[in-house]
Amino acid sequence: MKISLKKCHFAHSEPKEPGHVVSGLSLGIDKNKVEAVLLKPIPQAKREEQSFQGFPGYYRQHIKDFEIIDNSLYKLWDQQTVYEINEERVKPYEELKNSLKLPFKLHIDSCGEVLGAVLHQKQIINDKPVEGTICFISRQIKPTEERYEASQMECLC
Repeated sequence: MKISLKKCHFAHSEPKEPGHVVSGLSLGIDKNKVEAVLLKPIPQAKREEQSFQGFPGYYRQHIKDFEIIDNSLYKLWDQQTVYEINEERVKPYEELKNSLKLPFKLHIDSCGEVLGAVLHQKQIINDKPVEGTICFISRQIKPTEERYEASQMECLC
């Protein structure tokens, strides 16, 4: 096996995984990718609309109520044979874009035989910032992992 040093990164404070940035105990979305979505105009045709859907779908685990927003877009595709831009069509796009702008927090805990994590995101509800839960992750610790220190176990999540 050979390793290419050009492709290796050592001692980075914010390493980039494909599409994500890991910083300390937080997991975030790559700002360059988010910027591309935020600058993208509202689709003017059905094909553009379908193209737009791919990116937010990649980050569905980071977007609260993604399935509800996404489903409303699919319903609009089926309902209208003539493509027209209106408030009903623009609102879901704005919701998706706004949800990508807000910061995330990842809370991890391990105790004994289990490991768990909760992904939170600040959201604006009635003009007030509220921390909402995006997803939960949990699993049992394998027998070989039981001898790990607590900080090492938390990295397994």
